[in-house]
Amino acid sequence: MTGIQFYDSKTMDIVPIGRVAIDFNPVDLNKPLAESTTFRKYLGGSPANIAVGMARLGKRVGFISKVSDDQFGRFVISYFKKEGIDTSNIAVAKNGESLGLTFTEILSPTESSILMYRNGVADLALAPEDVSEDYIKNAKAIVISGTALAVSPSREAALLAMEYAKKHGTVVIFDIDYRSYNWKSKAELVIYYSAIARASDIILGSREEYNLMESVVAPAGCSDQETADRWLAYGNKIIVIKHGKEGSTAYTGDGGIYKIKPFPVKVLKSFGGGDAYASAFLYGLMAGWEIVDCLEFGSGAAAMLVASHSCSDAMPGVDAIREFIRKAKEEYGEMVVRA
Repeated sequence: MTGIQFYDSKTMDIVPIGRVAIDFNPVDLNKPLAESTTFRKYLGGSPANIAVGMARLGKRVGFISKVSDDQFGRFVISYFKKEGIDTSNIAVAKNGESLGLTFTEILSPTESSILMYRNGVADLALAPEDVSEDYIKNAKAIVISGTALAVSPSREAALLAMEYAKKHGTVVIFDIDYRSYNWKSKAELVIYYSAIARASDIILGSREEYNLMESVVAPAGCSDQETADRWLAYGNKIIVIKHGKEGSTAYTGDGGIYKIKPFPVKVLKSFGGGDAYASAFLYGLMAGWEIVDCLEFGSGAAAMLVASHSCSDAMPGVDAIREFIRKAKEEYGEMVVRA
C-alpha cells in the first residue's frame, strides 16, 4: 500500500500549478535550429502538458497559472476549454508580461535541445493573491512544478498552494521539472526545491534533477536508494526516479521497489515523454492500481509521445495507451518493460 489517499468527496481530480507556454516545434527535422524555417505551434510547458494529459485520460482537471493579455494568452484559455480543463483560476497578467516561448531543435531522434524565452513571462508573475484556498481544498491533488519556484512572486504562490493543500488533505505532487532559465544559483534552487520536497507526498524527477536538489547534502551524488530513503523519511509516500532510456524506479514508504524499462519505439524526438509519463502514472495511481502497473502505463504513454511531433496535441487517451501496450507485448513479449 502506498499510503496515498485521494478523497472522493473533492470535486476536482487534479490541479497542476505553474508553467504554460507556447512550443514551436520544427517541421524541418534533423536540422540545427539555426537552419529551421518552418514550425508548428503547440501548447507547451510541463504543468500544462500534464493537465492536458490528465484531461485526455478522463480526469476532472483545473489549472492555476497566469497568462499574457494577448492572442497567445487567449490561445491557452481556448485550448484548455476545448480539452475540458477548468480555467477559472488562470489569471491574466496586467503588467505587460508575455507568455513563455519554446523553440525546439530536433537534430536526430536522440539529439534534441530546447531554447526558451523566459524573461518577463506571465506564469512567473503568479502571485499568492492569485491562489484560491477553496480551489485547492476541492482538488484531490495538486502538481507543483519546479520551474514555478525560480523567482518571486511565483515561488511564494507555489508555497502557499502547498500550505493550502496540506491543510485540506489535498495530495501534493512535486514534479521537479528543472529548467536552467531564471535560476540565479544552485544554492537558491536547493533551498526552494527542498522546501517543497520535504512537504510533498509524491516526487517525480530524473536522476539529474535529484542530483541538483541534493547537491548541498551529497555533492558527489547519491544512489537511487539513498535518494529515496532521504525523501521518504520526510513523509513522502512515493519517489519516482527516471533514468531516460534506462527506465525508471518507484520507491514507496512501505519499502517497495518497482522498476520499469521503456517500451521499444521509433523515436522522433527526445523531449515530452516525461509529461505523458506523469499523467499516465498519476491516472493509474488515482485508480488504485498496483505501482508497477502505474509505471507500465506511464512508460507506454511516454513512448507514444517521443514518437510524436507534439507534446500536448499528442497526449493519448486510456484506450490508446492500452492498445499500444497490448501491441508492444504481442511483438516483444509480455514482460518487455518490467525489470
